[in-house]
Amino acid sequence: MKKSLLLLLAAGSLSVTGFAQDIKEKEVARIIGTLAADDMQGRFPGTPGIEKAAQFISSEFGKAGLQPLPGEKNFLQEFSKYSLKTTSVSLTVSGEKQNWPVVPVGTGSSFDWEKDSSYNIVHANAPAELMKILRNPAAVEKNTLVWVGAAMNGYLSGITASFSEHSYDTKDELEAVPVAGKQVILVFAPRDVPDTASWSIHIRREITAQHFANVAGMIRGKTKPDEFVIFSGHYDHLGILPSEAGDSIANGADDDASGTTAVIMLSKYFSKHPPARSVIFVAFTAEESGGHGSRYFSEHQDPEKVMAMFNIEMIGKESKFGKNSAFITGFERSDFGPILQRNLKGSTFSFHPDPYPEQNLFYRSDNATLARQGVPAHTISTTQIDKDAYYHTVKDELATLDIRNITDIIKAIAISAGSIVNGTDTPTRIEKELLKK
Repeated sequence: MKKSLLLLLAAGSLSVTGFAQDIKEKEVARIIGTLAADDMQGRFPGTPGIEKAAQFISSEFGKAGLQPLPGEKNFLQEFSKYSLKTTSVSLTVSGEKQNWPVVPVGTGSSFDWEKDSSYNIVHANAPAELMKILRNPAAVEKNTLVWVGAAMNGYLSGITASFSEHSYDTKDELEAVPVAGKQVILVFAPRDVPDTASWSIHIRREITAQHFANVAGMIRGKTKPDEFVIFSGHYDHLGILPSEAGDSIANGADDDASGTTAVIMLSKYFSKHPPARSVIFVAFTAEESGGHGSRYFSEHQDPEKVMAMFNIEMIGKESKFGKNSAFITGFERSDFGPILQRNLKGSTFSFHPDPYPEQNLFYRSDNATLARQGVPAHTISTTQIDKDAYYHTVKDELATLDIRNITDIIKAIAISAGSIVNGTDTPTRIEKELLKK
């Protein structure tokens, strides 16, 4: 009779690197280097860069021998959303034309603003200042121009997706949204603009359908094919940002080329170690611009058949607990974490509860949609989110990552997931009522 991996690990203080030897550091570096290369253009949805990334991930899934999801002809899970897109914008400040990012808020389609006393002017240099306006638009008494400080550049994509180009499933749904009486325009300015400066803004927008594609494949389970385990990460990022020191490409090496690399490597690992349960490997699109990819994917799953979800996000750097460690969001909501810890007992690797509860990370990644349906869906990460200077900047590049540590984390996930993938452990369900917001 074969000894279980748990017994082997418990037999002594063994390093995780002693197992999962087919997860190679050189291969990890190749994949993450490809995804985070400049020619991927920051992998923003709707660009040639993200299409190139999708083709690369599809190729890797093919090499792993995965099957497309039921009903799909290939590894692309395609869908569309409708939103208002800016077709033209003209910004003049102090008599000079500027190409600064301009973000109209709400559902207005036409803006012709010239500075005069009828407009309210606000300067926002911190997230709290800006969100106070965006989350309570009814409180705006005048049409309001917000000069957004340069320190907020990393929020451009998320704000655009959530408050300017909010997506709808159908054109009719979007057209039915009433236009607010007062409007807000955000201008992401690279320098302070005095209140005495003259300005004019002219914007035109129209309803546009945007194409999206998750990349997903699966391994059919040997003995429990109707029970599913999901490994996921998001492959999109912010695309092109305002230039810093001549660099404008937000490569997203840690966020989340690192997690997508883990998904690809795990697909190859479990192809060589056939699971009892069916396993889905998915790279989500549009996490940074509204979470559209994970929501669409989740809507096409039966949550009662999903036994667990391993969402992997930002594992490129050492965690606050040191090397050979990672944390799990929502640790207290199921026994998912304790199962992983138990499967690594005796090794040098450890999983910890999320040390940043104030950041609400459990709800900020692609695990949240299935978790709200009761699935033990958790995110594994190492990011020191409270002090990561490269987060959502053009400096999130391959050179900032610890490839050896990433490799060890992927090995640890492969090993600790073993009893769940093979059907001997089933994490407790998350209580749905705890997730209502």
